[in-house]
Amino acid sequence: MAMATTTIRIDIATLPDHLDRSRLSSVAASIEDALKEAGVRADCSDLFLHIKIDLPTAQLAAASAVLVKLQLN
Repeated sequence: MAMATTTIRIDIATLPDHLDRSRLSSVAASIEDALKEAGVRADCSDLFLHIKIDLPTAQLAAASAVLVKLQLN
């Protein structure tokens, strides 16, 4: 049985000011690290106009809580 996955996209223009938009790969890595620390298996990457986060759908609520703590709501 295949695991259901969810993709979250965060528009770069909406990133909080405390995040360095000129270093998006670092921003994606820090988001991924925070999610992993919370037990969420996620893959984050920086794309042209957004940060992309792929994760198991079953962990969406936990991921959402982490993103709120990071002020990415």
